[in-house]
Amino acid sequence: MHERTVRANISTGIVEGFTRDGVHRWRSIPYAKPPVGRLRLRAPEPAEPWPGVRYCHGFGYCAPQQRRYTVVGVGKHQPMSEDCLTLNVVAPEKPDDSEGPLPVMFFVHGGGYILGSSATPIYDGAALARRGCVFVSVNYRLGMLGCVELSSLSTPEHPIEDNLFLRDLVLALRWVRDNIAVFGGDPDNVTIFGESAGAHAVATLLAVPDAEGLFARVISESPASGMVSSAEAAARIAEQLADLVSPGGGSAAAALMSARPAELGRALETMIQRGQTDMPGAFPVGPTFGTDYLPVDPVTAMAEGSAHRVPLIVGNNADEGRLFTRFLQLLPTNEPMIEKLFARTDPEERRRIMAAYPDYPSSAACVRLGGDFAFASATWQIAEAHSRHAPTYVYRYDYAPRTLHWAGLGATHAMELLAVFDTYHTTYGALLTAVGDRTSARRVSRDVQRRWREFTRTGDPGPGWPAYDTDDRAVFVFDRRPRVEYDPRAVRRRAWEGFTLAES
Repeated sequence: MHERTVRANISTGIVEGFTRDGVHRWRSIPYAKPPVGRLRLRAPEPAEPWPGVRYCHGFGYCAPQQRRYTVVGVGKHQPMSEDCLTLNVVAPEKPDDSEGPLPVMFFVHGGGYILGSSATPIYDGAALARRGCVFVSVNYRLGMLGCVELSSLSTPEHPIEDNLFLRDLVLALRWVRDNIAVFGGDPDNVTIFGESAGAHAVATLLAVPDAEGLFARVISESPASGMVSSAEAAARIAEQLADLVSPGGGSAAAALMSARPAELGRALETMIQRGQTDMPGAFPVGPTFGTDYLPVDPVTAMAEGSAHRVPLIVGNNADEGRLFTRFLQLLPTNEPMIEKLFARTDPEERRRIMAAYPDYPSSAACVRLGGDFAFASATWQIAEAHSRHAPTYVYRYDYAPRTLHWAGLGATHAMELLAVFDTYHTTYGALLTAVGDRTSARRVSRDVQRRWREFTRTGDPGPGWPAYDTDDRAVFVFDRRPRVEYDPRAVRRRAWEGFTLAES
């Protein structure tokens, strides 16, 4: 039962939310017009004003996606629609007025650019808001409707624009700039953060010229690699997709405009499965560089200094690859898939990488290699590039409760989210720590939240966490005993130097 309602007057009208557990919540506020009809596959346009009061008590639609990929969360049950460009706001009920406007934390969900929703329960954001921020989470277009580069198929009758999901996120950030003060937030102190594909997205926004001035800091949690393409590579993928959506040889653009989302999802699924046969871990989704909207590969832009020079936290988890041996077997975490991954690689590059895993092809080595390929290599390359021009802080998240170690998962992919969103104080967290370790879990969680909060306030995660540079390569390790290590896993880091994040 909602305790009471609360209203805010924003640029498009009045929105009504509710207050519960010490925070105000507004769910599924539109930030863009529904991207349907003439707006399908086009840049988003700001939401239109509405008369009266818009009731934002419940979540609306999530982006269309394949149900079979949904392992956890509400995506399996939440209604789907192309009318999904909404965001949620959580603000403290009684903010400390002496501190002035609160920092804003803008969260981008993960899901490999093919699934996910801001309504997933773990992304609630209330714990972060109670600690002194205004929390915003956002939906963006996924899969063929937002994260696959199809602009090469554009025609005058059916124009298609590039990097649609990035354009969605930028428009949502403009909404924050124009409206967040109404909710007590500071539009000049916005931290964008995300996990997995969401981490990749926020790191990519560092290289998007149109995003300049819309955020002050970035936190990238386990950014995915192998998910950025050149315009040329994207055009080749688009041609293959055109054959799937328009097999009769008609206008692919017209077919894309009229196809049902489920049909487009099946075409993308076919492409993903083909990719896993040829090159496991490379996906036909994600940002495309070499366009007006994203001119340069993001890591190259960071290294050259043309990216936005704002403070950055970037890191990954100790056992990233383990999740993909049990669920979502889409990454190269076994010998056959790894051999396929390197089949087209320069032999010298392959030897260099394999030398970093001397026990290959043992199962443990395969999992380490797969996790490094998919996530750690992106962390290392982003840190090396961005630290040349802006404050950069690197972490590794090592903690997992005993139950997850016993399950063979350890500190696998996404485990840091349990700490970031204070899950260990929920019923689910109590189950994870039912056999002990609850005190350690909550202590690690407090440490993560304290440092994320300090970073959002000042751009520095606090004492005892030195900035990363190419001399010392300091890495803060979150664990039962937090510590700083210098160039840990150096052999593995050096092995992946020069291994491109871009599919060209």
